[in-house]
Amino acid sequence: MNRKKFLLEEKDIPTAWYNIIPDMENKPLLPLSPQTKQPLKPEDLYPIFAEELSKQELNYTDSWIEIPEEVRDLYKNYRPTPLVRAYALEKALDTPAHIYFKNESVSPIGSHKLNSAIAQAYYCKKQGVTNITTETGAGQWGAALSYAAKAFGLELAVYMVKISYHQKPYRRSIMQTFGAQVIASPSMSTKAGRKIITENPNYQGSLGTAISEAVELALQTPNCKYTLGSVLNHVMLHQTVIGLEAEKQMEMAGEYPDVVIGCFGGGSNFSGIAFPFLRHKLTEGKDIRIVAAEPASCPKLTRGVFQYDFGDEAGYTPLLPMFTLGHNFSPANIHAGGLRYHGAGSIVSQIMKDGLMEAVDIKQLDTFEAAKLFAATEGIIPAPESSHAIAATIKEALQAKEEGKPRTILFNLSGHGLIDMAAYDQFIAGDLTNYELTDEELNKSISRLEPII
Repeated sequence: MNRKKFLLEEKDIPTAWYNIIPDMENKPLLPLSPQTKQPLKPEDLYPIFAEELSKQELNYTDSWIEIPEEVRDLYKNYRPTPLVRAYALEKALDTPAHIYFKNESVSPIGSHKLNSAIAQAYYCKKQGVTNITTETGAGQWGAALSYAAKAFGLELAVYMVKISYHQKPYRRSIMQTFGAQVIASPSMSTKAGRKIITENPNYQGSLGTAISEAVELALQTPNCKYTLGSVLNHVMLHQTVIGLEAEKQMEMAGEYPDVVIGCFGGGSNFSGIAFPFLRHKLTEGKDIRIVAAEPASCPKLTRGVFQYDFGDEAGYTPLLPMFTLGHNFSPANIHAGGLRYHGAGSIVSQIMKDGLMEAVDIKQLDTFEAAKLFAATEGIIPAPESSHAIAATIKEALQAKEEGKPRTILFNLSGHGLIDMAAYDQFIAGDLTNYELTDEELNKSISRLEPII
């Protein structure tokens, strides 16, 4: 297996996160209060989030935000992560493209999610918070936050989307091993959950539902804050350590990417790899393409509408400017649970609206075909989410072959799939299917949105 790794040292771990908003010509629209429809200030978010995270969420002025030393110390357990030249995959595709991937699967819980989990747990602990809540789809975020909560001595309750709770029991076990309480969502433990179960007793859940339950519990529990694994600006901020390291590593490789690719659910790993490189496009005019790879069954960027919408199903969150399928959208039960979300983060949505990035939708069977090829050539079994980025990368590499032109491709391997083998079993047995979202289903969901300018 012919691979080449580009490794950094501890001293190369970024000392500051990159905030892309000051470099954007068109800033993201501000979140709105659901009650007044007026723009929010940081203090309006204090009841839900830690104060420092609320300030980061609405920081439109500072391009660089210092990473606390306590956070960097925990980053040192797994960062810097390797950048790898995928020679074997290139050979299998017989492509002139050079393919690189940033391997975030080497973190203690196997995905990029730890980059923000550590930061959010730190800021909650620093404020004196004792309890935190969250949601999780496939379980990577819940596992990461469970690890971080234990590191900072916080009590954690995780609402895990019901279909993933049953599909991925070992992720649930990881969370419980770190001491977290894990509840299948929708549940009977919250008003939002009870309402959803009453209306649809067989509903297998969504990230929007799980967010509603986690927010409700946080608001009703003394000295408790809610934490989120994607979508919001401060989460995107924390994840930029990925791309900031990759910048240095691509320099070591003597190349610069023509295309940067990340899988896309709410935007955390995509933003992490893409924003530092997009900075070069915004500030230096670099000719670089940024591509988000999302599921064909949950295509908010490729088929959604741009408008204000809730980040959760019950309507507890602020109204966010986003590309959305509607907060009542019920995603198909694909195995890429982390990508089953109805909306896109407001920064990514504005960048997409301004034509500074592209999006492609990938069918489930195509992602597993790509995953098998990647595993056979590079020796890493990827998470179903990451496999969307791999499928998009393969498409780019084959296009380079067809055109007979070299192309340098960088993608983010956001996590490994060693706890997703039940999905691979189904794929190998021929029991997985593609899910097609019809125009009728899409229009029905979007038509329920309240028009807000």
